[in-house]
Amino acid sequence: MDRLTNMLKTLTEADGVPSYEGEVKRIVEQYLLPLSSEIKRDRLGSIVGKKVGNADGPRILLAGHLDEVGFMVTHITEQGFLRFQQLGGWWPHTLLSQRVKVKTRKGDYIGLIGSKAPHVLKAEERKKVLELKDLFIDVGAKDREDAEEMGIRLGDPIVPVSEFFTMRDGELWVGKALDNRAGCALAIEVMHRLQDEEHPNTVYAGATVQEEVGLRGAQTLANLIQPEIAFALDVGIANDTPGFDRDQSPNHVGKGPLMVLADATMVGHPRLRRLVLDVAEEKEIPIQFDTLMGGGTDGGRFHIAGIGCPTVVIGFATRYIHSHNAIMSRKDFEQAASLLTEVIRRLDRKTVEEIIYR
Repeated sequence: MDRLTNMLKTLTEADGVPSYEGEVKRIVEQYLLPLSSEIKRDRLGSIVGKKVGNADGPRILLAGHLDEVGFMVTHITEQGFLRFQQLGGWWPHTLLSQRVKVKTRKGDYIGLIGSKAPHVLKAEERKKVLELKDLFIDVGAKDREDAEEMGIRLGDPIVPVSEFFTMRDGELWVGKALDNRAGCALAIEVMHRLQDEEHPNTVYAGATVQEEVGLRGAQTLANLIQPEIAFALDVGIANDTPGFDRDQSPNHVGKGPLMVLADATMVGHPRLRRLVLDVAEEKEIPIQFDTLMGGGTDGGRFHIAGIGCPTVVIGFATRYIHSHNAIMSRKDFEQAASLLTEVIRRLDRKTVEEIIYR
């Protein structure tokens, strides 16, 4: 397995739902240490490596987010089944009979998500999407006391169980938590590509915590770094599968990096966006576009940090996010890394001031 694929496998198979990102953070730190002159952390757990090209140049932030969508134990029934709450957005239709891992003080336990058997449901009930309150997790406990003796406590995190694999001779990456370990990997890869490069700025690259529950780590990390330019690195929605409106802007897996024009938390900065698009055109890197008015990214906090920070979102069209398995393109990832590396080479003090003040 090559270096990039192995990094995605390592990152996606690690466990880290919102507020429980420690395992993933330690992996990201190990990747950043040899690439950075300094590692910086905020008090919630966000982490970045620092690489100085020009100490008097602008501060550039690139960050994915460490957390994946998951769950938390909220109740143990008398029979030993677990009730749970989502951490991040889930469509309950994707959950029935899926395996999950309950992480406790005594170790990890595999459980199955269940509900009332469909055989006993009324005809009209079978047509409805089950609500989360109708689901439970079966960890094999005999009763509540048995579950508690296993070490299960309220508040324990629950993560999807899904192994990383590839499709189409390694061209497609598949696994849980591509949202947004792919963004974390992109930040690391850009730092890797800058190792023997001169650049007229100081780059901070890494990942935030608690994006899926309100962009919280983005706010604390931006307070720490005080960036002058920021890039939120995240996945977008691929609409290349059956059922999508063909009048939408097409976002296809494998047809280039994705730029989010606007979402519910931010409109991408127009002059910074123009620079990115000019570089993409010059380097013949295809760009796809998305608007996500029903959601947001860490850019929603980066761009209002301090007295303001021009920000754009760069990522990848990805299928089936917020489920046990998602699919993205390696080529899209590599093109995004090439694009961001070239943009950073051009972000000198004069260019940044023109972006901000022109």
